[in-house]
Amino acid sequence: MRIYKEFFFEAAHFLPSAPPGHPNARVHGHSFRARITVDGQPDEDTGIIIHFGELEAAVQDAKDALDHRMLNDIEGLSAPTLERIAMWLWDRLHNRLPGLVEVVVARDSCHEGCVYHGPPMRLAAE
Repeated sequence: MRIYKEFFFEAAHFLPSAPPGHPNARVHGHSFRARITVDGQPDEDTGIIIHFGELEAAVQDAKDALDHRMLNDIEGLSAPTLERIAMWLWDRLHNRLPGLVEVVVARDSCHEGCVYHGPPMRLAAE
């Protein structure tokens, strides 16, 4: 079973990899939507996977770090693509949210987004 929490944030950024003169090379802003999904089995006694209050607290911390910010100035987001924002959120949340299984980041006005399921599993050295 999976549960999720969505949040929205407004932020500015530019893409250093954009060609000169391209609009994305200039500072601009977006309304972003993020969805954080946790996987697990509901507890037999409580019937829940994780208290939504715990999920909300973890999500709020991440939102506060992103909302109304210049994303390029945030450590780890010097080139803030959707892919890197999704990975940044995963890195920030995976230790706080056991069962984290998916991070979605979207720019609804552009009808585009990124779905991230975490880093690839590494096989133990033999």
